[in-house]
Parts: sequence; structure tokens; C-alpha cells
Amino acid sequence: MEVEQLKKEVKNPRDPISKTGKEIKDYVEAQDLSEKELLRMEVEQLKKEVKNPRDPISKTGKEIKDYVEAQSGTDPLLKGIPEDKNPFKEKGTCVIS
Repeated sequence: MEVEQLKKEVKNPRDPISKTGKEIKDYVEAQDLSEKELLRMEVEQLKKEVKNPRDPISKTGKEIKDYVEAQSGTDPLLKGIPEDKNPFKEKGTCVIS
């Protein structure tokens, strides 16, 4: 497969958030490589990424929505925390006169 075709199949080939220590080291070492070697490494990475299974957002979005709705009854941000179990409740008041 050509580089451009692989790039089309993989939306974000270089996601900086998912970099691990090894990937960062590889990136630093890649600065010293020739353009041909860099392209070869990129093609190898794209080949790995294109094998990852992907689901359409119409399916995953519905699953996330269903999960959030199912968990909403126990979510303290939506339901609130009972006063007797609230660890941040004021223990007493302080009056400065």
C-alpha cells in the first residue's frame, strides 16, 4: 500500500497524546534518519494502525449514551451527596467578632 492510501484509512496517524516513552525515544532518534527511512517507519506504523478495529460513531455514541443513562442514578454529580455522608460538609461555624 502507498503512504497516501494508508493515511486516508488512518485518521490520526500521529496522535501526540498516546505517545509512550519508547515512541518518544523513537521520535527523537527519527530526527537523525533520512527521509526514506522516515517514510518507511511511517508506513510500518500506518500498517499497524489500519489493523485496529474501528466502529462507527453511530454505534459507539449510542453505547456511551446508554451507559451514561444507566449510571445516572448512582452519579453523585447528578444526584447529589446526602448531607450525612458529605465529607466536605462544614463541621461547625467560626464567628470572628
